[in-house]
Amino acid sequence: MTAPPDPRPGRRRFLAAGGALTLSFVLPLPASAALPGSLEDEPWLDAWIRVGADNRVTIFTGKVELGQGIKTALLQVAAHELQIDPGRMILITADTERTPDEGYTAGSHSMQDSATAIRHAAAQVRALLHEKAAAHLKVPAAHLAQDNSVFRAPDGRRVSFSDLVAGSDQHVRATDTLPPRMPNARRWIGATMERVDIPNKLKGYLAYIQDIRMPAMVHGRVVRPPAPGARLLGVDTSLVARMTGVLEVVQDGRFLAVIADEEYRAVKAAKALAQAARWEVPASLPAGRDVAALVRSLPSAPQEVLARGTPGASGRTLRATYTRPYQLHASIGPSCAIALREGSRYTVWTHAQGVFPLRKALAEMLGISESALRCIHAEGSGCYGHNGADDAAADAALLARVFPDVPVRVQWMREDEHGWEPFGPAMVADVAATLGADGRIADWQYEVWSQAHSTRPGKAGNLLPATLLARPFAPPAPKAIPQPDGGGDRNAIPYYALPNVRVTHRYQGAGPLRTSALRSLGAYCNVFAIESFMDELARAANTDPVAFRLRHLEDARAIDVVKLAAAKFAWNGYRKTARRGRGFAFARYKNSAAYCAVALEVEVALDTGFVRILRADAAVDCGEVVSPDGVRNQIEGGIIQSASWTLLEQVRFDARGVTSLDWGGYPILRFNGVPDKVAVHLVDRPGQPFLGTGEASQGPAAAALANAVADAIGTRVRDLPMNRERMRQLAT
Repeated sequence: MTAPPDPRPGRRRFLAAGGALTLSFVLPLPASAALPGSLEDEPWLDAWIRVGADNRVTIFTGKVELGQGIKTALLQVAAHELQIDPGRMILITADTERTPDEGYTAGSHSMQDSATAIRHAAAQVRALLHEKAAAHLKVPAAHLAQDNSVFRAPDGRRVSFSDLVAGSDQHVRATDTLPPRMPNARRWIGATMERVDIPNKLKGYLAYIQDIRMPAMVHGRVVRPPAPGARLLGVDTSLVARMTGVLEVVQDGRFLAVIADEEYRAVKAAKALAQAARWEVPASLPAGRDVAALVRSLPSAPQEVLARGTPGASGRTLRATYTRPYQLHASIGPSCAIALREGSRYTVWTHAQGVFPLRKALAEMLGISESALRCIHAEGSGCYGHNGADDAAADAALLARVFPDVPVRVQWMREDEHGWEPFGPAMVADVAATLGADGRIADWQYEVWSQAHSTRPGKAGNLLPATLLARPFAPPAPKAIPQPDGGGDRNAIPYYALPNVRVTHRYQGAGPLRTSALRSLGAYCNVFAIESFMDELARAANTDPVAFRLRHLEDARAIDVVKLAAAKFAWNGYRKTARRGRGFAFARYKNSAAYCAVALEVEVALDTGFVRILRADAAVDCGEVVSPDGVRNQIEGGIIQSASWTLLEQVRFDARGVTSLDWGGYPILRFNGVPDKVAVHLVDRPGQPFLGTGEASQGPAAAALANAVADAIGTRVRDLPMNRERMRQLAT
């Protein structure tokens, strides 16, 4: 399997490769008009859609495929608006020389931002071609029929897309208008289409960056310090340099690496280099403290996120504290990157979530201009947020700098990934609420403690290798992500109609471990806490948990998904049996994206500590559904991942460093822990905006699971994970 370097042209170069043509017509756009989705930042149609001389249409997106099926969904959107079979289109994803800059693929924004931009761009391109075809064939536009990229007049005359753009050097500014579609248009949106990224993965063909092999490629391995604060006392590289196949031994400050002609030789050389290095390792980590004590001990800056009404309502007040530990992304494939330096230019193949921000950080680290560096996305085997992908890209770029003219591949090992990727932050949530005489929530007080949920590149100091150089780049001070998206306070504002509410985010700019974005950010912990507490309040009010939630909801779409999940689960007809229990939870992700409600049933064996999920029913409203199967995949995957986080996952460390460096020390959900049955029920709303779905189910699944466990055993577990050790302690 080979993938040679791809010296393709920038997206503004006309006819430079493959005869691609672009569209342009003079379209006025009011200066005050706000463009939808990512069109606001990239308003030119040829940045998103191009017609080729062979009538094929190329679609461009700055978003990347992370296993969420976005390639397929974006093709469906473009096909629907252009009225062209998806197989006749080519999709180009994030590439700093070819695609729009859409920042990071994160926060469930791909459909909201990129799909919305592509939808409008494709619809406008088709409308312009339609009008031009009518003028060319001298018939009213309404009389034309379309067969893929060909328009036909009633008398049989025809003109193709490529005919209509031939000879045009065109550049069009988008409008904020979505042109109407013909009544008999084929509907690609709302239909399940086979995923375009799956066949290669199933057949073992080239699918991931880990699979790529290039001509003359060499292999690099990096030797990390034994702990983040370790000081290098000395290293003898002479024996390593003489090992068979070793091409280069690199030392730049605390950055140690080898380059070899074969991968296994690089692995052996890296092991020898690690043994040759002498380090001073401080015992500086706060080992042995429980999560709540550790998190509360960190300096914090309180920020009032919401203040509504007057606190101090009379009634019965309940209080609770919920915790979440540091957690890994736990990607199945450790991070990988390939870099090539040719003269003063670099090309980096990476599975980072943001190729444009990464390019900026790499350019600063290398001391070159951004124009001298190209970043191309290649899928990675696992992601789930800011894992080691950006750092691996920096490793590869540093090695390519000293070993030019051939591709240098850097593959992390499992202990690299588990020990050095940025972690999901540990969190603590304190919640208090007062129930009024009517059984409704009269007052709500919520405080959440959390480190940074985004230390993504943009700056060289956000790249791990850059901090180890002889002239190190200092990590920039992390910043809290502001509302409405939020970071540690994402989904900290309850979606319920409450008269008196105070929500405070205690942001912690520094902590013992490096942290950054893990899928859903703070929403996972906040929804777990809020929805667990809603169950506790329902019990105190002697009210059914679903009815209690409905009593506090005003959004009709939220009410619909809650009722649908409960009905599909047969909530009202449930009969409790020994060791089994049911749980329910609801959230609207970020209070602005997809609505998701989850009902599930568990069986708990306290003697072994094993929690088995018997079945789960989820209801989802993500606006107009593009790919029903794709949405179901995302919700199912989120439920399973959340079950793994909730039941098993916890980063462990001692005073000198992280100790959970393999799957034994950091177990993830295995097949015997997967729910016996998961059903996802969709509320499709044609014509409504796309709402982000990829991270909608993690929070509700965690809370529903915790609520089901409490229902099964009669004891509330508020600290994650609910692993076997913790569950067995409840039996004593």
